[in-house]
Amino acid sequence: MNLAFIPARCGSKGLPGKNIKHLNGKPLISWTIEQALSARCVDDVYVSTDCEEIRRVALNYGAKVPFLRPAEISGDTATTESAVEHFIDWSRKNNLSIDNIILMQATSPFRYSGQIDKAMVQFEDEQADSLVTVTKTHRFIWKNKPEPTASYDILNRPRRQDIAPNDELYFENGSFYISRLKTYERYKNRLGGKVSMFQMTTEESFEIDEMLDFKLVEFIMKQYGMCL
Repeated sequence: MNLAFIPARCGSKGLPGKNIKHLNGKPLISWTIEQALSARCVDDVYVSTDCEEIRRVALNYGAKVPFLRPAEISGDTATTESAVEHFIDWSRKNNLSIDNIILMQATSPFRYSGQIDKAMVQFEDEQADSLVTVTKTHRFIWKNKPEPTASYDILNRPRRQDIAPNDELYFENGSFYISRLKTYERYKNRLGGKVSMFQMTTEESFEIDEMLDFKLVEFIMKQYGMCL
């Protein structure tokens, strides 16, 4: 049993009400719900929210919302893992069988058709315990501002075409994660054990946190064909 799980809190400091704000003609969360429902590998789609309005929208688009998330795991400091753990506890109490949880972020609404199914095939083929979606970056990464260090040899600056496959950089794009139930039970985390990396395109990598992101993703959707 593969279940898609979409967390969607009511509060958002960067863009209030963003989960149900209309993006390219319909509520933001609806894009993720519909993509999950269209995946052959997904048996059911659940939304976890503390907001009655988000619940209503999610139900209208075909997701299941059997409860409202408790306030103690819905605030600004609440983690996504706490929402997943709450859902797992609810599923046990309601005799819902789960093998794998596909955690999907409503704030990453652009996904090409078939991506979830392709990721699940890779996940099973590699016999992974968890899977993270990533996007390749050609940028040179620095860290530790007081004592900066680079992701490359600054005395031998590489050309992009000369970077060895093992040295290529990828960033976690937040689109979705696949985890076996036993991974959450053991690590209390979406990633653990043998991790598989599923590569996605640059246009699928944008997350919505503020209005600029919203406008940019809407533009990308129209350019790449994700319209009504």
